[in-house]
Amino acid sequence: MIETQRDWSGPPRDPGIQPGVAIRLSRVVWRVTARNAGVMTGPGTNSYLIGAGREWTILDPGPADDRHLQALLDAAPGTVRYIVVTHTHEDHSPGSAPLKSSTGALLLGRKTSHHHWQDPTFVPDRELRHEDRLTLAAGATLRVVHTPGHASNHLCFLLEEERILFTGDHIIQGSTPVIDPPDGNMADYIAALQSLLREPLDYLAPGHGTLIPEPREAIQLLIQHRLHREAKVLAALTPLPLALPTLVRRVYNDVSPQLHALAERSLLAHLLKLEAEGRARRKSDGWMRVDDSSVEHEL
Repeated sequence: MIETQRDWSGPPRDPGIQPGVAIRLSRVVWRVTARNAGVMTGPGTNSYLIGAGREWTILDPGPADDRHLQALLDAAPGTVRYIVVTHTHEDHSPGSAPLKSSTGALLLGRKTSHHHWQDPTFVPDRELRHEDRLTLAAGATLRVVHTPGHASNHLCFLLEEERILFTGDHIIQGSTPVIDPPDGNMADYIAALQSLLREPLDYLAPGHGTLIPEPREAIQLLIQHRLHREAKVLAALTPLPLALPTLVRRVYNDVSPQLHALAERSLLAHLLKLEAEGRARRKSDGWMRVDDSSVEHEL
């Protein structure tokens, strides 16, 4: 059980990822990282405990792994009142059902009509809406921020008193999330990032990795990265249609070929955004640039 009596002074601080160990980050926030490190999960999926006194909330229970769920229960210093979920990908929400069964907590989040990479066991007691507020304890209020893009049902949660944004997979530390159509949408993703620049933030608490200080700069860099990648997509397109495997080698020439299968999903998301904007088009099994030269070629 984590210690709750010692007063916390000063800003949030992060000693680093220690899978399976309850790490205190601030006055009301603790982190337990699942032991599921990998290509898609980085150092592992972060679960957070938020609260004070005898009532606590678990944010993103992670995978349905008995050892991880027991670590969360051991870390909780009191009753688990809420389980909240950023999105229903398989490394973030499957622990919800067994954790709800063992604690009786209220499960909150959003469902999705898409099934790829999704947790079919997720059934929330209540669906959260943009700008909903949850009072977790004295001095611990979560505000819901709908951030579609990585997933259509993706939510971030702003701990208003400490200006910490729990970002799930919308923003992760040290990498960029895969945007996988049809549930993933690049235009929505970039728009949601831009909306976060208007939020009062001091720290980002990602679903993978450590606390991120200077959140505005981190968000701006992520937007710039996506727009730079989009520019590479446009530069790689020609008046003749090119298949995705050809395009991914050109657009992601700075990424290991071992990751090209994943990069192809984000590439498709960029192409679908450009198609909606009238700057690219699909033809047969390939993609081509939309400009005067492509029109002349078809004539």
